[in-house]
Formats: sequence, C-alpha cells, structure tokens
Amino acid sequence: MDPVIIVGAGPVGLTLALALARQEVPSVVLDEGPGKDEARLARTVVLRQDTTALMERLTGVPLATAGAHWAGWRAMRRKQVMREVTFDDAAEEAEGHEGVTNPAPLHIAQHVLTGALRAALADERLVKVAVDSRLDALEQEASGVTAHTRGPQGTWWRGSYLVGCDGPRSTVRKLQDIRFPGRTAVERHAVAALRTELPWDGQALLHRMPPWRTSGPSGGEVTGRPLPDGVWRLDWLLPPGKDLVTPELLVARIRETLAGWSGGETPPYELLDTGVHTVHHRLARRWRVGRVFLAGDAAHCLGTLGTHGLDEGLRDADNLAWKLASAWHHGPYEALLDSYQAERRVAVAARLRAADQALPLLRGGGGLRAYVPGSARGHDALLMDGHLGQGAIGAPGTYADSPLAPADLEGEVPVDTPRGAPVMDVRVTAEDGSFVRLRDRLGRGALLVLLIAPGTGVWERKHWATAGIMPRLAAAVTALPYPAELLVAESYPGASAHSVLLVRPDGHLVTALSGVRPAELYAAAEAALGGPAKTEAQAGVGAGR
Repeated sequence: MDPVIIVGAGPVGLTLALALARQEVPSVVLDEGPGKDEARLARTVVLRQDTTALMERLTGVPLATAGAHWAGWRAMRRKQVMREVTFDDAAEEAEGHEGVTNPAPLHIAQHVLTGALRAALADERLVKVAVDSRLDALEQEASGVTAHTRGPQGTWWRGSYLVGCDGPRSTVRKLQDIRFPGRTAVERHAVAALRTELPWDGQALLHRMPPWRTSGPSGGEVTGRPLPDGVWRLDWLLPPGKDLVTPELLVARIRETLAGWSGGETPPYELLDTGVHTVHHRLARRWRVGRVFLAGDAAHCLGTLGTHGLDEGLRDADNLAWKLASAWHHGPYEALLDSYQAERRVAVAARLRAADQALPLLRGGGGLRAYVPGSARGHDALLMDGHLGQGAIGAPGTYADSPLAPADLEGEVPVDTPRGAPVMDVRVTAEDGSFVRLRDRLGRGALLVLLIAPGTGVWERKHWATAGIMPRLAAAVTALPYPAELLVAESYPGASAHSVLLVRPDGHLVTALSGVRPAELYAAAEAALGGPAKTEAQAGVGAGR
C-alpha cells in the first residue's frame, strides 16, 4: 500500500510522520524548505503534560533538559499580586510518584523541538523527507492520492492518504477549496528574548496594568516566561492597529519593564532575538475531503489570551495517526476516519468560542465593568485559564460526545477521568512483567486494557498472571476486534479494585467497567473503532498492501 503523504515539515507534520512510523505506516514528508530550522528564541511553544509526554515518547529526548518546566506562575495587577500558583515538583513526577495534580507546563524554543523531531526522523526507515518540495497540485480518486511538487525535486508523489500540515496559508486547503473563516489580527504582541536576572527565579508571570504604563489596552499587559540558561521571553500586548514595532520602541519597553520589575533600575541584559507575534482566530469548515485531511494551523488558528495553537496541532496529529494506521493496516473504516473531524474540530471550536466570548470582557477597556467589585480578579482568572491550560479557554477538549463513544453500558463505573478525556499517567505492569508508565504504552497502534488490581505490584508477574480473574480477562482481550495490550496497575484515581479501563491508542478513555465483562468490553472496543469490524475481504485491502 502507498505511503501517507504529509505536506509540511513543521512540528505537527513531523510529529504525524513519527507517530505513523511507530505504528508501522510509511510516509513521505514534503518540506518546502531546506530541511533545517532557523534558531529563534523569540519563537517558543508551551506544552501541557500530555503533549510533552507525546513528544518525549516519539523523539526519545527528555525535553525537560532542552526546555524549562516552570516552578510557578503569578498574576499581577499594577503593584499587587493577584494570584500565585506553585506547580508540582517535576522531579517528583519523573521518579514515578502518583497524584501529580498540577504539573508544570514545558516552555521550549520551537526550533529545539523541531530539531528533536528531525533527529528522530533521521533514523526512521519508514519516513522519507523530501526537501525543497513545494506542493502545487493534487488529485485523488477512490484508491489513493497523487501530489505534484515543484522545485529541484519536482515530481509526482503517490500516496494512500494526504495530510495538509502546511500552516495557516495551507496550499492543501486552498487546492481542496475549503473555506477558512474567522478573524485576522485578533491580537498583536511585541516579543523579545533576552538573558537577564529577574526576581522570580523559574516563575512565569502575567502583569496587567503595570504601574509604569498607563496607555494601551487596559493600561498594558506584559508576560514573562523563563527558558533555560537564564533566558526569558517577554511579550507586550500592542494597541489595536498596524503601527510598526521599531527597535527603539522595543528597547524602551524592555528597559522600562526590567526596571519596573527590579526596583527602578534596569539590570544588565543581553538581547538575543525579537519579533512580532500576530494572533488570528480561524477554523476550517472541513478537515476531511475524501483521502485528504487538514491538521494544525492548516485547520485552525488560535492563540489569544494565552492559548497555544501548537498544543492543539499536536493533538490533531495524535488523534489522526492511529486512525490512519488502522485504515492502512486493516482497511477503510470510514466512520473512524470521519471521527477525526468530529472530535478535533469540536474541541478546537469550543476553545475558540470561549476565547472570543472572553475577549470583549478582557480587552474592552474601562467603563462600569472596571468598577464592579471582583471583576478584575475574575478577568485575571480567565487569563490564567488560557495560560495554564485550564477551564474552557485553556483545557484540552474531551471526546465525550464523539461518534466513537460506546452506548450506555450496564457495567460502566465512574473514575476520576471522564469518558473521552485523556487518561492520567500511572505506573503499570506490562505483559512482559516490566514496570512502565501508562503513557509510554500509547501510540503503538493498540487499544490498552488496564486492570486495577491492588497488591499485584509486590509480586512477580508469574504469580498472579494465571490467578483470579486474569485468565478470563486475558481471553477477553485476545478476542477484541483490534490489537490490544493488557496492563495491570495497583491503582488509578477514582477506580475501585478490579475495575477494567479501556483506553484508545491516543490515550483517551473509552470506558471503565466493573470487573471482567467480555461482551461489554468487546462492544466498547467495537464502538471505539467506528462500528463493526470488517474482514479483509469486505474492506478490499489488507495490512500488507
């Protein structure tokens, strides 16, 4: 069978290629650039716990050493600290302790992240990266997709599917005549990366209406985010309009901000990089046209109020990879492929809607609202949600209403993870008896079945693998309509002993059942695949074609 064609070699496209390769699906990445990325410290990304785990799993790189896990977050208004948040110790999580309820986000330069992905791809036999290859035409029919690139490597490429990860000006989206409605330049920020010492070691902060500024939206707003080696990224919210950000203006902002934070005197600093970050809010009407899909900025643009579009783009890749892998190996489950748009577009649309509803409150200036008791604190809480990945603005979406959600099951029991949400990371015992993290078993093209069995962690696997309910559960897992791996955990938040959790390959919970219920486990797995499984003869395609 032909490889998957991925258009675009940014973080989303490279992540998708690696995720497919981990599931034995070949791909071709069409990179219009030279195959390397410019080092830009003013262009950084913030990753949540689950997307950080995804990146580390795919690259094999402990990204905490390449980026910075923040020690905390503070929100300030004028001279007052409105709220402080201390994140759980990153080392505690690394040592395998459970119950990390407030994990620190990871702040990393985008070129460092992309470099780690490219290094992993260099050793990947199933991925071909074609540099200096710009897409200019594509055709699709029932059996596959044909794409043409121009440039030194200009040629025709044949693929089973094609995914446009080619950014907000996506050629794939335009060639498929997909509308991309929304708003342009919702916000603009002047950005500077500099090396200096600030009073808040390792803490990120949002400072609204700083006392040294009285102009601009709501009196101004500046965000400071630490990076490794004493480097900080500072963002200043710019007034509406298209005024140029001159070097003189930026240096003045830097000096007054550093002086304001350091008691009136500007500390020594080294300016490393500058830029202007313009935020757009757009959402593609369709994310799938036959064998062509959109992901990342080609499908959506968001980023105002602290939300981070790349985080959502990586979730697009994670969601789509296992579904394409299923179609590539086992035949076209159309309902499964359709669910990509149904799940991801709804999740991103909810965040966009929440941000658009909050914008008038937060950027509307003074007026009566400014004098309502508690309104300022409420506004700061909204902004913190976006920056910290919480609430409607910032939290990752769940797929509770997904077309892949199973019908009500008699044996279903509640756990602390809602149906359709990403599972929590706990220590589990794998089938070979080794202790691993649950998230380490994701992305392998298999469903995960997790048995909660207190006490098993202190015994060798040979003593409990054939005892109690294990043989019956193992037989039920073997009979599932999709490859599945049986894992065992001492505990899972909110789960009682002998609960059985069914988890999708991308880490979202399908259901939790009370005890071993083979028929219901099978029904839930079948629903998670988009309906009844097809044989190779029915599908017309086999795993090796």
